[in-house]
Amino acid sequence: MVEEHLEKAPFLRLDEELVTTILTTTLREEVEKVGFNRVILGLSGGIDSAVSLYLAVRAFGHDRVIAVRMPYKTSSPASLDDAQTAIDDTKVKALTLDITPQIDSYFEVRSEADALRRGNKMARERMSILYDLSAHYQALVIGTSNKTELLLGYGTQFGDAASAINPLGDLYKTQVRQLAAYLGVPEQIITKPPSADLWENQTDEGELGFTYLEVDSLLYYLVDQQYPREKLCSLFREELIDQVLTRIRKNQYKRVTPVILKVGSRTIGLDFRYLRDWGV
Repeated sequence: MVEEHLEKAPFLRLDEELVTTILTTTLREEVEKVGFNRVILGLSGGIDSAVSLYLAVRAFGHDRVIAVRMPYKTSSPASLDDAQTAIDDTKVKALTLDITPQIDSYFEVRSEADALRRGNKMARERMSILYDLSAHYQALVIGTSNKTELLLGYGTQFGDAASAINPLGDLYKTQVRQLAAYLGVPEQIITKPPSADLWENQTDEGELGFTYLEVDSLLYYLVDQQYPREKLCSLFREELIDQVLTRIRKNQYKRVTPVILKVGSRTIGLDFRYLRDWGV
């Protein structure tokens, strides 16, 4: 499947060895320069979290990586099994924490909540747990959101979109699949339909209304090549272009740190930008 997709979109093909070297080297440097020597991440059984896991193991070794499974009662048993397969393969320390009690307790008094609200709550609960465990293990939280998801806003702010360092944020979903094959991620994780597993039978492409290959190709020309609209219209459906452009604009707030309204002369993030390496 990976090769078939890359044949249709050769412009998305990566130099896997070079990209892996860049990501693992930079990941290790960024974690260690802020005083950490371990990392922790949520492992869903999906391809994105698996690739982040395999990159982390290459960067730090299996004894410095912690993977956490956080199922809800409706979570797919197959996803739990796939996550366990990745854990067994990488030999990392792993925890499994059922989030059903706290989610159900909250929604007992919020019974009007729809599936989206419930899914967002689960994503934020999982990240809350990761940050608590981060303090316990002194391990920095590693992100799992890819470039496609970030551009489309297909993620939960302060939930799965949160992290201290994200190794996948500059890789489109199609490229994540390619890198997964190179890193040796188990085949059943690479080939299964992508899903956030936020409710039963949910799939990413079913919810979005287009395939990742199609939108990755559009995003490449729109973002990386900066094609104007008229040029995009010669390659893609106008309906898709409008849908994607709307999502990018609508979800910009998810891609930035909280906006600080300016009152003083040296506003943090605008006038005062503290270099993390300053004085080192």
